[in-house]
Parts: sequence; C-alpha cells; structure tokens
Amino acid sequence: MEENHSRQCLQSDQPTAGLLKDLKSCGLPDDTLVIWGGEFGRTPMSEKGDGRDHNPTGFTMWMAGGGVQGGQVIGATDELGLWATEGRLHVHDLHATVLHLLGIHNLDLIYHYKGRPEKPTINEGEAYTKITSA
Repeated sequence: MEENHSRQCLQSDQPTAGLLKDLKSCGLPDDTLVIWGGEFGRTPMSEKGDGRDHNPTGFTMWMAGGGVQGGQVIGATDELGLWATEGRLHVHDLHATVLHLLGIHNLDLIYHYKGRPEKPTINEGEAYTKITSA
C-alpha cells in the first residue's frame, strides 16, 4: 500500500506544484482559488486486508490562492486519524467558505432549478474566514 501511495503522490506532486508556480508567475494566485480534496478520506486501518474504507469523519483538504493565507494547518484528528477533533467544518461550511472567497455571501446566492429557487448551502453553512489573508 505504501509503495502505491508514494507512486500516486509522485504523479500529482509535480503537476500541482507546477500549476501553483505558473499561477504565481502570471500574477494570478490572488484571483484563482485552487482546492484539493474530496468528499471523504480513508480510514487509517485496513478493511479485511483489501484496502481502507471511506472515512467521512476525518480527512484533509487544502486551498491555495484566492485570498487564502498560506502556511496554515487548521484542525486536527485523533491519534489514529479517524475522527476530526479540532477545527471541524461541515461540507456546508466549506461551500460557504468557497463562496466567501469568491466574494459571494452563501445565503445571497440563489439559482433556479426546476422552477424553484435553491441555495447551494441549503440555508446552512458559515464561511470560515480564519483562512483568509485579509
């Protein structure tokens, strides 16, 4: 598993660093928000020796540019990495934070779907403003 993980990281590390470097050289990091993550993490233990299961209670995401203050680590998990114990955010908070970084208040954004007004954060979510550089 470790060998496969290392190989996968090598395939994404350099292109990701290249993207961030190119954005910086073009003067675009403040105008471009880069988000790396998924909707779940992986459990720290193997499931029957066949890999690890989905883990919605402790996982990592990172952001760069778009007003995000770099170099921060926000939150923590338990000693196994199974549960978020500090700085927990709900997915609605993440959505509200992304909208905030784009200059939009999450409850002000309304779109119409099948003739009904909808809000992407379903009237929930609060922007986590501690990640911003201002």
